[in-house]
Amino acid sequence: MTIPSITELTVLKALWKQQPLSAREIHQQIEDELGWSFSSTRKTLERMLDKGSLSQHTVHGVLVYTAVLEKVGTLAAFARDFGQRVMEMDGPLPVNMFTGSKLVDDDELAQLEQLLKDWPDEPTP
Repeated sequence: MTIPSITELTVLKALWKQQPLSAREIHQQIEDELGWSFSSTRKTLERMLDKGSLSQHTVHGVLVYTAVLEKVGTLAAFARDFGQRVMEMDGPLPVNMFTGSKLVDDDELAQLEQLLKDWPDEPTP
C-alpha cells in the first residue's frame, strides 16, 4: 500500500469523519491545521484524484469528494511504516498505543490490531 503524505492524510481524516465534502468544505476543516490557501487545497485534491486516493462526483451541481483509501488499512500502513522506519521495530506496534484515539472506534481498533498482527513480512531481496 502506498502511504499518503501527511497533508494528504489530513484531507483523508476530514473525509473519514464526514463525506462527501466539497473542496471548500474540506478546506474549511483543514486550513487551521495546515495553514495554507484554498488553491493549495485544490492542488492537493487534484493530486489525490490522480493517485486514486479520492473520488469525485457531482451532487446538486457541486463537485464533492469521497475517500477511496479505507481508514483502518491506511492507518495500519502508517503505523507499520512508523514502527519499522522510525522506531526500527521488527514486530507490530502495540495496539494499546491507539487507545483513546478520536479517529477510530472500538471495532476499528480491533480491525487495526488484527491488520498489524497479520501484516505480511517484507520480501527479502
